[in-house]
Amino acid sequence: MAIRIEPADSDHWGGVVRVFADRSSNPDSCWCQRFRAHDQANNRDALRREITQGAIPIGLLAYDDERPVAWTRVVPRRTLPGVTGNRAIRRLLDDDDDAWWVTCVNVLRGSRGNGIGVALLTAAVDHARKHGASVIDGHPVDVAMSTTKPSPAALFTGTVSIFQAAGFREIGRTYPSRPVMRVEGIQDAGT
Repeated sequence: MAIRIEPADSDHWGGVVRVFADRSSNPDSCWCQRFRAHDQANNRDALRREITQGAIPIGLLAYDDERPVAWTRVVPRRTLPGVTGNRAIRRLLDDDDDAWWVTCVNVLRGSRGNGIGVALLTAAVDHARKHGASVIDGHPVDVAMSTTKPSPAALFTGTVSIFQAAGFREIGRTYPSRPVMRVEGIQDAGT
């Protein structure tokens, strides 16, 4: 296994589609728009526009050899009204225009458990750092604290274990099974 992480730009749109797997045939499935607002005809068009027209890549794509196997959205937190407008999350956060957020970690079923999610989150921290982030947060699921076994679809924000392995630390919880996790002090000295 040779993992490579690439910024999701227009050259990698086909890989993003492949990582959405079965859901890729439905333009109204999530397409990583859960925390966003857009004016496109559907969620797939909205994500494609963000990826192909954004000045800064809004996500990263992981490849195992040449096969795309995972995706994450990592963007400035201020661009996510579903995060900034969520009262339970807001009470844990400081106002910080330079804070970034990981909204999702999507690893293809056959590639899970191989360190790809950790590699993707580690790359997300580096990506945010290169673009001036002060901190990077996420809202994964603490599977050990869940009262029922979460379905794979419910884990789209990632799991505590991969966030911890990538260097994130808990700053608080919105629910017993939902911590907000952070990497602090990531801003480059030159930014």
